[in-house]
Amino acid sequence: MIAFVSGTVAALAPDAAVVEVGGVGMAVQCTPNTLSALRLGQPARLHTSLVVREDSLTLYGFADDDERQTFELLQTASGVGPRLAQAMLAVHTPDALRRAVATDDEKALTAVPGIGKKGAQKLLLELKDRLGEPLGAPVVGAPVSQGWRDQLHAALIGLGYATREADEAVAAVAPQAEGADGTPEVGRLLKAALQTLNRAR
Repeated sequence: MIAFVSGTVAALAPDAAVVEVGGVGMAVQCTPNTLSALRLGQPARLHTSLVVREDSLTLYGFADDDERQTFELLQTASGVGPRLAQAMLAVHTPDALRRAVATDDEKALTAVPGIGKKGAQKLLLELKDRLGEPLGAPVVGAPVSQGWRDQLHAALIGLGYATREADEAVAAVAPQAEGADGTPEVGRLLKAALQTLNRAR
């Protein structure tokens, strides 16, 4: 089990980072939130979870241990693999997920791409006694869907784009985000934003 990786950020992509550890580049799958805090050429420490499959070894990286533990707990529910668990953490913080499960908030789970109404109901039942109680107070104010601009902007800055370029890319994908049903998927928006930036260059 690789519990964490610590080293220099050698490369950043929309859904992954490469961290150089002792001369070896470790590819780590991350959410946009985690990626947005990383900077090329700067030191980083990511808590990790290694997912072993017959044909692959995939390392998933997280900003803190709470995220990593939540990622692993989510996968104890039937039908939840690493990709879906990561998507859930891309939309909600661990505490927001605990709160959603504790309050039977079906709508919060259906905001995650890949989770429908029936899937959300099943997850609420299965995760009830696994995630634990929320740690913080409920967040009052803007729903998650309004945070996509900040998340996307931070992710683009983290990938090395200038503030002006990030502003323009966010504006370019805004119609796509606002036309989406439910919460916009930041990972998908990031890919669209990168395409507009590549076309502009």
